[in-house]
Order: sequence, then structure tokens, then C-alpha cells
Amino acid sequence: MKKLDTLFIGFMLFSMFFGAGNLIFPPFLGAGAGTNFWTGMLGFIVTGVGLPVVVIFAVSLVKGGAQAMGDRVHPVFSTAFMVAVYLCIGPFLAIPRNANVAFEMGITPFLPESTNAALVLLLFSVIFFGLVYFISLNPSKMEKYMGRLIAPTLLIAIITLIIVGLFKIDTPFLNPSEGYQTGAFFSGFLEGYNTMDALASLAFGIVILNSIQKKGIENRSQLTKYTFKAGVIAGILLSAIYVGIGLIGAKMAGHGTFDDGTDILSSAATLLFGQSGTVLLGLIFTLACFTTVVGLTTACGQYFSNLLPKATYKSVVLLVTLVGFTLSNLGLAQILKVSVPFLVMTYPLLIVLVVLTFFSRYFKNTKAVYGSAMLFTGVFALISGLNAFGLDLGPIQDMKNMLPLASVGLEWIVPALVGTALGLVMSQFSKNAEFVEDAKIKTF
Repeated sequence: MKKLDTLFIGFMLFSMFFGAGNLIFPPFLGAGAGTNFWTGMLGFIVTGVGLPVVVIFAVSLVKGGAQAMGDRVHPVFSTAFMVAVYLCIGPFLAIPRNANVAFEMGITPFLPESTNAALVLLLFSVIFFGLVYFISLNPSKMEKYMGRLIAPTLLIAIITLIIVGLFKIDTPFLNPSEGYQTGAFFSGFLEGYNTMDALASLAFGIVILNSIQKKGIENRSQLTKYTFKAGVIAGILLSAIYVGIGLIGAKMAGHGTFDDGTDILSSAATLLFGQSGTVLLGLIFTLACFTTVVGLTTACGQYFSNLLPKATYKSVVLLVTLVGFTLSNLGLAQILKVSVPFLVMTYPLLIVLVVLTFFSRYFKNTKAVYGSAMLFTGVFALISGLNAFGLDLGPIQDMKNMLPLASVGLEWIVPALVGTALGLVMSQFSKNAEFVEDAKIKTF
């Protein structure tokens, strides 16, 4: 495959990743981290960039993709987990969040203060999701636009903002806010969950593999090689942009109080370029969020129409569009409030599953290891998710808070290690240990 083809596939993956969360959280992290910016940003990049690239790589290693990875635990777990992931990256969270960011970046800056924002959001959503539905019915033409047109245009605009912003905004970093005064790395680590890119990688990995196969690559090792290269390209671009807009957020903190990252970027664009800067950024970021929503809608349509034989692709796309439209009118703050508990529950499971995938050959792909590790991880991930919903679980919560790393939101790590060790012991003493079928995997 030509190097230019690999580059454009990497650009396409970048454009698929680059949606709402990629705009909201890095500048807000920068504003909050202040003088602890680099430590916090490092943690953010680990889960916001490193983990998605690793997931893409892991999906390419396993014949059958993400579904086969989950099957190593149990087919029921695999289906339940993948359904939860697709609902998170689809109609319940990521799709309405992207629509709201498109509205806040592309429309809100131009509304007079007396305008009924809720009514305008409703009208915007009708047009936005109408176009999403129309294009999602025939998504094949989107690939070349995302990789060869949208991504380069978006990169040029963002790089322009970053370069001008770093030179023109000379406000010194402020002291870190409460969440970043101590443990800034772990705060950034958890903040990286909010991009949802690691979850999206489970769906996007298959898209990238299919794109590479269309270039005539069929050998499994070659597919893995080019998939990893595309992931690295996307990861480098994302990291550079996160650092850049994060630095702008840190510098803009001295210019006032901001509600979220979109507020910071809008203020920075107006400060640097006047009204024309706001127009340019609004147009490009609306387009970026739009293509992401189309990609997610298409992925959900393909997955659920295959999962449910009686459901047609067209009917699933329509349902996803209608749910996304409805939830987008809740407003960005409400969507983010609901999304955090789901991410707190799903990310630990994803991380452990990916780590086990890479080290599977060392325990001979024994299902007991997968099952035990995921069970222990899942219990404490569920407790953390319920806590994030505001539920006080009494003695159970007290037990969770006693675990190592609980103070930084990573209390699931020790249970995951205990579960893995228990699975290894069980597999050694069991005469009927069940193994994953070799035909479904390619070990690292």
C-alpha cells in the first residue's frame, strides 16, 4: 500500500475521532491545571490518545474484531458490553454531545442575548439530524471527504488558532484548581475518558481494517501493520492538537471564568481574529462534529442491523437519529452529567480486556482468566458508576474507598489484578480448563 494511502487513512481515523469531546476537554483541562498543565495533559493523552490507538491495534490482532475480543470472556458478556458501547458512542451520549457542540460553536456565538436558545437549538437539531439521516443512508462517499478534505481543512484551521494563540496570548498560567492541585496526572487520566475515543475505537477499528483491505491488503500481519500506522498518525495529530488547545486554555484562564472548553475556544477565536475567527471556527467545527455523528450513526446502523435480524439498516439509522435528536435538546451540561457514570463503568472493563488481549499468550488464552479478571473489575466499576450517579452505597462504598488508588478514581486496578491472579490459579488446578479457539485470535 502506498505511503500516501496510509497517510490519508490516518487522516480519516483522526477525523472520525475528532468530535465534541476532543474540543471540549483539553482547553478546559488547561484552564484548570494551570501551572500543573504538563502533568495533567500527560495523563489526558494516556487515555485520550494512547488507549484509543492501543484498542485499534488490539482489534486488528483479533480475527473477528471487538466482538471476538469480548467472546473470550463469554458470548453473553460480549454482546452486552458491545451494545453498551454502541449506545454510549451512539444515540445516548456521543451523538447528542456532538450535535450540541456543533450548536454551541456554530450558532450560539451569533445569538443575541434575548434569543430563546432552546427554540433555536430545536430548529438547529431538526436540520442537523435531517442531514445526518439523509447522508447516513449512503455513507460510502464520506470516506474520501473525511480523509482528504475535512481533516486537512480542520487541521489547518486549528493549527492557525494554536500558533497565533500561543504567540499573542501571553497571560501567565494560574495556580491549579482544586482537582489539579495534587494528583494532576490522575485527574487528566480520568478526564481522558470523556473523549470516548477508546470506546469508539472498538467500532472504528473494523472501519479502518475494511479501508485497508480495499487497498488490496489481505494478509493479517500486514493489516495489523497498516492499522497500527494509521493509528499512530491519528494519535500524533490528536496529541499535538490537545497540547496546543490545552495551552490556549491555560493562557485564557486569566481572561475570565468559562463554563466549558467550547466557551474558552470561542473566546480565544474572537480575541485573536475578531468575528471572522468565530465564523471560521464555528463552520469547521460544526462540520467536524457532523461527520463524526454520521460515522457513529452509520456504525450503529451496521452493528444493530446485524445483531437484530428483523431490524433493517434503514430503520436502525432512523431510530438512532430520532433518539440523538431528542437527547441533544437536553443541553450539553445535562448530557455530560449523564455520560460520566457510564464512562466510569465501561472504561475499566475496556482497559482490562485490551491488556489481557496483549498478554493472552502468557496464560494460553484461558477463559477462566478473562472471566475472573472482568468479574472483579466489573463489580468495582459498577460501584464507581453508581457513585458517579450520586448513589451512596454505605458499607460497600466505604470498602471501595479503602482500596489503593481509590483517592484518584482508579480503585478498580487492584481488584482487576486479584481477579487475574485468581483466574490463573483456577486454570492451573482445573483439569477441564476452557481455552479460546485459536481460529479466532492472533496473539501478540
